Amino acid sequence: MAPLLNPYLNFDGNARQAMEYYKEVFGGELNTHTFGETGGAGEEYADKIMHAMLTTPDGFTIMGSDGPPGMEYASGNNFAVSLSGEEEDTLRGYWEKLSDGGQVSVPLERQMWGDIFGMCTDRFGVPWMVNINTRQG
Repeated sequence: MAPLLNPYLNFDGNARQAMEYYKEVFGGELNTHTFGETGGAGEEYADKIMHAMLTTPDGFTIMGSDGPPGMEYASGNNFAVSLSGEEEDTLRGYWEKLSDGGQVSVPLERQMWGDIFGMCTDRFGVPWMVNINTRQG
């Protein structure tokens, strides 16, 4: 499967409602995971969306989440471009080029959900998320 490029939207506590709305608009399958399911936050964030993915019949993919604890929400700056897939060498190559001359906010490394993930802002101010799927079936 080729790497996937899609928007990743951040919300101020209403990611579930927004992603369900986009499902009504575009159709498709919506998968969600809460902070509580991953143990990634306290009780106040347990039912908030850590990650949601909508895959539509027309081939669109929209991802989103509620801002994690400690991350300030800023309307207008609530998106990133997401690159994901299983092609580790290809995705690491993209990461190296995108982060070169930019700012890394999350180093590209294994995360609590099992994948290799990183976040950076490139030299032109565009935020990127890279997720290398490594979960064993």
